[in-house]
Amino acid sequence: MNQITQTAPTKEEAITVALEKLGVTKQEVTITVLNEGKKGFLGFGVKPAVVQVTVLKNEEKIVEEVPQQVEEVIKEEKNISTTTFGEVEHIEGTNDQAIEETIQYVMEIAKEMNIDDLTVDQKREGKFVHLHLNSKKAALLIGKRGQTLNALESLSQLVANKFSNSFIIIKLDVGNYRERRQESLEQLAERMADKAVRTGNKVEFEPMSSFERKIIHNALSVRVDIETYSVGTDPNRYLVIEPIK
Repeated sequence: MNQITQTAPTKEEAITVALEKLGVTKQEVTITVLNEGKKGFLGFGVKPAVVQVTVLKNEEKIVEEVPQQVEEVIKEEKNISTTTFGEVEHIEGTNDQAIEETIQYVMEIAKEMNIDDLTVDQKREGKFVHLHLNSKKAALLIGKRGQTLNALESLSQLVANKFSNSFIIIKLDVGNYRERRQESLEQLAERMADKAVRTGNKVEFEPMSSFERKIIHNALSVRVDIETYSVGTDPNRYLVIEPIK
């Protein structure tokens, strides 16, 4: 069973019941709200909420699992490194030195993750420094929906800021993951927008980072038959596509 239509007193309850029946998490589905439901007054006018929950196909999930211990390494490094670099004064150096220090830092983190075959290629474009990471264990560096890669990029930026003599921006990528992720999100955005228009109901995405929500917003910005907006607070903030009626 890949799709289910569920009725319940509230939208949240309907989603919860549907997920339990399908045996999946909210991150593995798209949710179409067919009816928001209505509480009514004194028992009159009550309308149940109705949702349609569809399990994403493998290529739509775009999820790369990472072992719990790897996530813990990144979390610990982030806590330690943010404090350390926040307290240490800027060390006057060159951008070349900053890049070398950043690469060395990434290599050390990789070793902590038991990745011993990492190589790093660099490319400079103005103030941007692109570091392309290569490893047979690429999935570990990417993490679930790119969370590990994003954390590593943030930490790398702190290292670069510490040693650089002018402002540079560090961009990390593994096996063209960023490009592939953007293409997948843009394709998913179009499919979900078409679904919203076809059914006449809004479609909710799984929680995403602000960067990924922006990709979808931009991909659909030229369409006049739908509108997009974000709901909730990070890290559970998610995007909604709603047809314009």
